[in-house]
Amino acid sequence: MDRAEEIKAFYLEHLPGAKIEGNLLKAPCPFCSTDETKVPETMVAYLDPGSFFMGYFRCLNRCIQGGFAPYLARMMGIEPRLVPGHDPDREPYVQQTILPTKNLNLEIRKFRSLMSESEYARFKAFGVSKATVDEMKIGYNGRYLVYPYVLDDGNCYAVRCVLPEREEDSFWHGDEAFFSGEFRIFNVQEIDRCEDGALFIADGENNLLTLKELGFPGICLPSAADLEFISHERLAFVKHVLLVVTHTPEAQLAARSLATRLGFKSRILKWPSLLKRGYTLCDLARDKGEGFRSTVTSMLKISKAFSPFSSPEKEHHRFADSIEREKGKALLGLSCGFNKMDEALSGLRGINIMGGQPKAGKSCFFIQVSTEMARRKIPVIYYDFENGRQKIYTRTLCRLSKLSEKEIRQADLKGESAERLDTAHRELKDILPYFRVVTDRKLGPDIMRRQIEFLQNETHTDHTLVVVDSLHKLPFKNLSERRAGIDEWLRHMEAIRDEHNVSFLVISELSRSEGGSYSEKPSLGSFKESGDIEYSADNAMILAPHWDPLAPISSEEKRSVLWLVASRENSPGKVADYVLEYPFWGFREE
Repeated sequence: MDRAEEIKAFYLEHLPGAKIEGNLLKAPCPFCSTDETKVPETMVAYLDPGSFFMGYFRCLNRCIQGGFAPYLARMMGIEPRLVPGHDPDREPYVQQTILPTKNLNLEIRKFRSLMSESEYARFKAFGVSKATVDEMKIGYNGRYLVYPYVLDDGNCYAVRCVLPEREEDSFWHGDEAFFSGEFRIFNVQEIDRCEDGALFIADGENNLLTLKELGFPGICLPSAADLEFISHERLAFVKHVLLVVTHTPEAQLAARSLATRLGFKSRILKWPSLLKRGYTLCDLARDKGEGFRSTVTSMLKISKAFSPFSSPEKEHHRFADSIEREKGKALLGLSCGFNKMDEALSGLRGINIMGGQPKAGKSCFFIQVSTEMARRKIPVIYYDFENGRQKIYTRTLCRLSKLSEKEIRQADLKGESAERLDTAHRELKDILPYFRVVTDRKLGPDIMRRQIEFLQNETHTDHTLVVVDSLHKLPFKNLSERRAGIDEWLRHMEAIRDEHNVSFLVISELSRSEGGSYSEKPSLGSFKESGDIEYSADNAMILAPHWDPLAPISSEEKRSVLWLVASRENSPGKVADYVLEYPFWGFREE
């Protein structure tokens, strides 16, 4: 016997007088008045095997709240083992909170008594009847509508008061301990009633009321931002979670975040096209009138189980586009301006980490690479924790003008030198829209993402170069756990690389040998506190100077060798020799 047949048999056995009419089971409600002179109202149960609400029952007289088979068994004292799908090892959700003895139950009754026809008329305007408002125990305090947040124990310790004319004007009343977090769930008892069934989640109490008017089970939170307080454990025994939130990007993002935590059991209902921003279920009920039910049903039918993956069609389209864009290109990645480095790496792609001993010219090398790429209108964000933007701009000006820093600061510069400086200033000005230096020591992965998105939007490109100078000076939550912090940042870089089409250039420190010197043989093990570098880096390089970086400045040629020590797709080995043209702060590839 399949599940639908099992549930049908369960209701037929335990509801006296039950009859099947199509996909509905109807029976005299066993919970209505026991007065023999009154005929009990009808209880209906939905048995459509193709519906999310298969097995949902409710009394048309609203004598009790509706629910699914496990809830009916608890209400009627039926042994749990007789309920279809019963799991004897299931542990109920327990809220780890000591509830106070004082509650607002008496105040709720007072507030309900103050409801007048004018208050009920406000709800009627968007299709919600007096019966539904009373069922949800909504009251009035003389100025504000009062929504009681009743907990699982049946008592109310906090209410939300909302000004009818302006819903953003609201406040909480009651025990402050129940104003926030997991307690901001309106109609929370519905979760237990929907065990092994389906449950709507909406944002805003009035939006939930429109669903309750249609006979759907559901809960809501004051706003979409509060969805973060719903845990996976709280909804563990609900089979289908149907999310319908306000038609705004922020609300949809909050719904996706919750759906990600809940997994495939969740579905986000999509709004019909051409609706205005901020559209709600109340607006839909007001506009559609009698057609509101069919519209919600249609939204429900076309909803899909949430998936963290993009569709196969979208994946193929994205891949085909990328292949088409790469056709005819000599490089797979971005050109860095050094021919041998481009050839060795097949262009800059993914996460490229370069190590070197102190004062070896790592920053100078990356400043040159990144500004040359920005000159070719490739957007670059340079996260600098070493030099400061003034030094970065100054050295770039020196390199572009082939003048020393002392010369560019001369007040009486004339002739060819003055012309070169003017030209370099113009070039730097053209570079800066594509070259952004960030020195914020409160940088975090989310801030980095937003800055990348901004620059891509501003430059109308879908790729970016991100330079990090340096890995060991990135902000960490706990400075004593630098190794763990480095690994965490590398994980974020991997995600950002894939999500935003970003190539990274990252400077890393090298570790010293036991004698205090740096290894003459570059290798992946040379990186300081390497952590996950060997797993995260698409290319790992070491810039090894053939001169003493710590010796006083001299006329000695400053030649360095760039080694590729590890790569996912390229052959390790020597890349090229580079000569630092001092004092112009530019490298020349030999």
